[in-house]
Amino acid sequence: MAVLSKPIIEPKSELSLIPVIDISDPESKYAIVKACEDFGFFKVINHGVSTELVSVLEHETVEFFSLPKSEKTQLAGYPFGYGSRKIGRNGDVGWVEYLLMNANLDSGSAPLFPDLSKNPATFRDVLEEYIASVRKMTCHVLEMITDGLGIKHTNTLSKLVSDQNTDSILRLNHYPPCPLIKKKNNGGKNVIGFGEHTDPQIISVLRSNNTCGLQINLADGSWISVPPDHSSFFFNVGDSLQVMTNGRFKSVRHRVLANCKKSRVSMIYFAGPSLTQRIAPLTCLMDKEDEMLYEEFTWSEYRSSAYNSRLSDNRLQQFERKTINHNKLLLKYD
Repeated sequence: MAVLSKPIIEPKSELSLIPVIDISDPESKYAIVKACEDFGFFKVINHGVSTELVSVLEHETVEFFSLPKSEKTQLAGYPFGYGSRKIGRNGDVGWVEYLLMNANLDSGSAPLFPDLSKNPATFRDVLEEYIASVRKMTCHVLEMITDGLGIKHTNTLSKLVSDQNTDSILRLNHYPPCPLIKKKNNGGKNVIGFGEHTDPQIISVLRSNNTCGLQINLADGSWISVPPDHSSFFFNVGDSLQVMTNGRFKSVRHRVLANCKKSRVSMIYFAGPSLTQRIAPLTCLMDKEDEMLYEEFTWSEYRSSAYNSRLSDNRLQQFERKTINHNKLLLKYD
């Protein structure tokens, strides 16, 4: 089990650091752009997603994770299915169990969701409705971003995640109370629920219950805790969006710490493009003298690279343009 070697010192003003965006206000598009530039992370309010829908999904999620382990492991698989402790195939572990599912409602592939739960029909219906609602909200936010950036076609980003062949996924996480935190032989150290990483997709949409644990990494290298808010959604800039903005937006590093007393349940919608979609800096965002920081790649190529890496790896490093790396070396030894 991953353990942090040093206690975490939290800034007192962490609540005020998190940008809060009212997406019912069209003028908040500029605030979203600034949040993506400064943090790569923001909270969304007045989002229009039904609170009742979210409550039902959380209930069904808790019911699923309360099933006996022997039943849940019947859904174990890769990349989709049930997982516990092990995160990916490269040695990362955490104090977590999860259910990873295909979130492309238009794919026509069946089954989209597993039939294993106490109320399988209800679980499936609420998952489909939730994904449809969150995808709609995500497209709205992406269109606000393109408008705020001054891009002529406001669907430049949203069409990538509304395409029929989108590679979007949904992950339900359950972080049970962790008894190791209080044990003397652990020295009172923090236990990792989900290790530090960036999300490879375009953008991620998180919703959790009222249990703390999520932390984001600031530009100065410090970590701050994100106060939980079960009525709001949190957006993370992903690696692909960082590339498309040529580094203007930052793919935020984040992690989850285990809690010694309460269970934490979260739902993350990872908005990804189709496998054949080419990812490269958008020329409409660049001046003539600007240099592209990244090589062009397909989402399939980047996804494969991400799946073969450790969580904490800098996945974009190998896709940085060689001229940029050469210039860095020149500056280093100048």
